[in-house]
Amino acid sequence: MEGRTRSGGAEGRPPSRPAVLGQDHLALLGEAGVVHGWSRGEVLMRRGEPGDRAILLQQGLVKITTEAVNGYTSLLAFRGPGELVGELAVLDGGNRSATVTAVRPVRGVIIAAARFAVLLQEHGDLALAVLRGVSGRLRHSDGHREALGSRSAGVRIAHVLLEFAERHGTPASDWAPAALAVPMTQQELAGAAGTSRESVVRTLRDLHDLGIVGTARGIIVVLDPARLNSWNPDCG
Repeated sequence: MEGRTRSGGAEGRPPSRPAVLGQDHLALLGEAGVVHGWSRGEVLMRRGEPGDRAILLQQGLVKITTEAVNGYTSLLAFRGPGELVGELAVLDGGNRSATVTAVRPVRGVIIAAARFAVLLQEHGDLALAVLRGVSGRLRHSDGHREALGSRSAGVRIAHVLLEFAERHGTPASDWAPAALAVPMTQQELAGAAGTSRESVVRTLRDLHDLGIVGTARGIIVVLDPARLNSWNPDCG
């Protein structure tokens, strides 16, 4: 089928990043720190800060962003329950390379860097799982760039939107039976897809006219994930 040539098809999509922390790992980490809550919009970690702690997310959703010197903000990823944030700066002792912000109310366990290091030293399987998690993210990022690097802006936008919807979208049946709401602005989608906001506006307008997406304040709703998966703006 012609539509399957777009990046949403199996051949054009970068590899998924599987979860690597098992229940035993989550229990160890959950007992190693202090539970804390963050409101929507609150910053958990800020770029440039020292890596003095890692956080195990238990509830909610955060976004990982970085800002260029010209003020352009790129959305790197979302993270949800069962995932770590801030562990890379703890592992290498460097400053944080990105900012972590709550998209929905978040609960997590704050683990001091020294305690995190002791856990990794005492539990080799946990250390291996954490390293696999970091490696998986790097591989996913490389695969993402390779899969989308030569593709048009419209294809990149559609792919990124579908990936975020599948991983972190919430059911929005009041929009459509299979709809998924993504807590992402048009500017954030542009940053994640490596394109301009103008390109995002054009692409979303085309998808809206086809009945594939809808928009509201601060969210983009994928009304029909299957059609978004097969949509190819480059095929006329």
